[in-house]
Amino acid sequence: MMKGLVKAIVVAGALGVAALASAQSTRLSIGTGGTGGVYYPMGGGMAAILSKYVPGWEATAEVTGASVANLQLIGQGKQDIGFTMADAAWDAVSGLAKFKDRKVEARTLMVLYPNKMHVVTTEASGIRQITDLKGKRISTGEPNSGTEVMSLRLLEAAGVDKDVQRERLSVAEGVNAIKDRKIDALLWVGGLPTAAITDLATTPGITLKLLDHAQYADAMNRKWGPLYVKGTIPANTYKGQTADVGNLDVWNLLVADRKMSDEMAYTIVKTLMEKKDELVAVHREAKNITLESQASGSPIPFHPGARRYFEERGVKMPN
Repeated sequence: MMKGLVKAIVVAGALGVAALASAQSTRLSIGTGGTGGVYYPMGGGMAAILSKYVPGWEATAEVTGASVANLQLIGQGKQDIGFTMADAAWDAVSGLAKFKDRKVEARTLMVLYPNKMHVVTTEASGIRQITDLKGKRISTGEPNSGTEVMSLRLLEAAGVDKDVQRERLSVAEGVNAIKDRKIDALLWVGGLPTAAITDLATTPGITLKLLDHAQYADAMNRKWGPLYVKGTIPANTYKGQTADVGNLDVWNLLVADRKMSDEMAYTIVKTLMEKKDELVAVHREAKNITLESQASGSPIPFHPGARRYFEERGVKMPN
C-alpha cells in the first residue's frame, strides 16, 4: 500500500513538473503576409529555427495582411514579431497615414532584404507604361498591406490615382484575376522571385510584362521622406522577362514592440543571424540579410537587445 502511494506521488510529481514546464514555455507569433509572397515562407523558416534552437520556445508563422496589419497587431499586443516594409514602419512610429489615430511603438530587430515594387501586366494588355493604367482595372494589394501603401503613393506620383478601377487583392488573388481577365494589371511589393508572379510568368498563353517605374522615386521621396530607392529587377528573374526593369526598392524589417525584453530581442536576433544558412535554404532572399545593412537600413529605432547583438559583432549602429 505504502509503496503504491509513494509511486503515485512520484508520478503525480513528475506530471506536475511536466505541466509546469509546459506552462513556462515561450510561445511566439510571427506575422508574415499572404502565402504567395516571400514573407510567409521566410517567416516559417524563422519560426522553425527559433523553435529548434532556443530551448522552451515555440514559434509559429501566421498568415496576415502583411506590413500594416502586422504593425497594428503588434500595437494591440496580439502578435510578438512582424515583417514590415520600412515605409509602413515609419508611418506607424510617426503616427501617419493609417496610424494617425494610434501610433505603434515598434522597434527594429533586423533589417532583412530590399523589397521590389513590381508593376505587372501581360503583353496582350497593351499596357506599356504607368500612365497607360489610366482607366484600367488594377489590384493595389490587400487592405492594410505595405503593398497597398506604396501602390497608392506610386499611382499618385504618376498622376493616375484617381483614374483607375482599384481592386484590393493579395498577390495570389491578383495573379488569378489577371489569368481570368478580371483585372488588367497588379502592383506588388515583394522579394525576388515572388512565387505568385513566377506562376503567372509560366502560365501557358501568357507573356509577362513588367513596367519600369523608377522615375517616380524622387516625387515619392519629396512627399513621404527618403524611403524609396531606384532599383532593378534583373533580366530573367521571371520567364519572358528578357531585359532589366527599373523599379523602386524599399527595405523590409523584422520588428517587435518596444516593450519586448532586451534578452528576448537579443536571443531572436542572435539565433536567426547565426542560423542564416538554414533561412537561405528556405528562400534565397535571406542571403541579403547582412551585418552591413543593419547600419543604415532602418528608418525607425532598433530595439536595444538587437542593437547590443549587432554592436557585439562590430556594426557601427545609427544613433
